[in-house]
Amino acid sequence: MKHLLKLSDWSTEEIFEALDLADKLKYEKKHGISHHLLEGQTLGMIFSKSSTRTRVSFEVGIHDLGGTGLFLSSRDLQIGRGEPVEDTARVLSRYLDGIMIRTFAQKEVEDLATYGSIPIINGLTDYCHPCQVMADLQTIREHKGTLAGKKLCFIGDGNNMANSLIVGGIKTGMAVSVSCPNSNKPDADIMKWASENGSFTCTESVLEAAAGADALYTDVWASMGQEEEAAERRKIFAGYQINDEVMAAANPGAMVMHCLPAHRGEEITAEVFEAHANEIFDEAENRLHAQKAIMVLCMKK
Repeated sequence: MKHLLKLSDWSTEEIFEALDLADKLKYEKKHGISHHLLEGQTLGMIFSKSSTRTRVSFEVGIHDLGGTGLFLSSRDLQIGRGEPVEDTARVLSRYLDGIMIRTFAQKEVEDLATYGSIPIINGLTDYCHPCQVMADLQTIREHKGTLAGKKLCFIGDGNNMANSLIVGGIKTGMAVSVSCPNSNKPDADIMKWASENGSFTCTESVLEAAAGADALYTDVWASMGQEEEAAERRKIFAGYQINDEVMAAANPGAMVMHCLPAHRGEEITAEVFEAHANEIFDEAENRLHAQKAIMVLCMKK
């Protein structure tokens, strides 16, 4: 049994196995080739945080694989009324074949895996977003042909996206740079690991980080649950934007990525977003294919 709790749990070989399978499943989907690899299985999808892309991509994905997706909001579960995670894990393990959870605390995901007896997939926590980054890596490889030797630059808040992009980039042979305010750096342990295992830099200078980048990546300045801080965060991150000046610092032909939803005029200009919309929406589509590969590798009996 395999889980995807955080990307650092997976080896480089496992990540590339998932990427190769994602490419295969995408090809088959485009050509109408059925792949019911999880025939008759049921995926429970727990949402403490709502989401457009996560819900639709997992629900369509498990259907494509011949299984059934069961949407479970925190309002529908006793876990939202104080039942311990360990009890929920043991009960749901007797009903389901796998669980995807999108929540706040990483510990909740880890506890599900500890006390349950079925595969657990992390659909997002405040600490990391491994499913998104698998789709990101698939997209970069599609557009650039390879990951090894390419440079990935993240600009903005050193949040869950930054944490997972650092791990995914380093594990697949990319150089990774992050530009963020010193007050909002990525996880210290992840940065230390990255510095010891690959080419990694973290700087306040956007142009320094973007220099020579093959892929530029950003995210909203105020994530879900931070709405009350939006005005203050706009002050903190003013200048941490992908715009024409930043594009000029990157390699010619650099691609632009965004995990969406995007706030045009804040973390990215409308002009840059629209110029790279094909790449951004390829990335969004690849959530479906990458997550299908993750489900197969975790849940296939």
